[in-house]
Amino acid sequence: MPRRLKRLAHLHPVRLWRRQHVRTVLLGAPMGMGALVIGFAAQGLMPQRSTLSGPMLAALLEAPPPRVVADDARDDLRGVQSQRAQAAGPAGAGTLSLAEPAQGSPLNLEIRVALLRQDGNPSLGATGPWWLRSRDGAVLQQGSAGQAADVGAAGVDGEVWLETSAGQALLVNGKAYAGRLRLVVEGGRLRLVNHLSLEDYIASVVGSEMPSSWNLEALKAQAVAARSYALAHMARPASAHWHLGDTTRWQAYNGLSSSTERTRQAARQTAGIILSYQGGIVESLYAANSQISAEAHGHLGASMSQEGAQALASQGQPYNAILGRYYPGASLARLKGGPS
Repeated sequence: MPRRLKRLAHLHPVRLWRRQHVRTVLLGAPMGMGALVIGFAAQGLMPQRSTLSGPMLAALLEAPPPRVVADDARDDLRGVQSQRAQAAGPAGAGTLSLAEPAQGSPLNLEIRVALLRQDGNPSLGATGPWWLRSRDGAVLQQGSAGQAADVGAAGVDGEVWLETSAGQALLVNGKAYAGRLRLVVEGGRLRLVNHLSLEDYIASVVGSEMPSSWNLEALKAQAVAARSYALAHMARPASAHWHLGDTTRWQAYNGLSSSTERTRQAARQTAGIILSYQGGIVESLYAANSQISAEAHGHLGASMSQEGAQALASQGQPYNAILGRYYPGASLARLKGGPS
């Protein structure tokens, strides 16, 4: 059971609301209907035309098309807004339940996770056909399941991308990951950055941080806390190339190995919901139990006990009541797309 202490990445700017002890990342714009972040001008990476051989053309026709990616990770939240719930839900006298925001269309955000535990000289491949692309989208190598990509032969001039077909997974040292893999030179070393759907990431984090056999409402509370924490770091990324890492300094992330039907259900049923307070994203801390939570996070702000969340869920408490218990004064907000 990976119920270890989750440590905080000491980044800035951060504001502590000391009266109610809710840690937030302030982004300058009201969360009610305002922009979640003020985006910077995105610079897309557009593919260039080139003369192709017959086999190379066939490979391109089979490969998924290259996608435009902002140069700076701070641009990934450009144009995102949120709709915050206005009042607490009617769950009875003395309740701390947080009202659920109105339903909305799913927002398909992409998060960038540095695979810091896979540094070195990793073995790369996929469970299906794969393509190694240059920065401008040209196919450098291609292979099938069981074949390893030769990054050294391809050469990394700034960055290359490893992609696979829909429904397949990328393999890093035999470990499966969803999405795409960006290999970028950072600080003189090769860094592996997993670009994937935010909700796929949340499903993996929930299964890494809690046993997937736990009560669904506890898993849903964990999903919201994990999503809010992730959004805080998307708003103030650790690097121009990635938002947060996969080590214990951030949240536990183990790729597809920790994503189950129940953790995906928890992510789906809370899709887009985060914790907010007065225009900021709550950087929702949590730990295995109340004792560790108090010792590690008592001076930083509110913190959820994962074992406590399971106990409350077993008593019939819904996820929003669990969150209200551990993050007093916060509210729930749902992310939505807006003008960029």
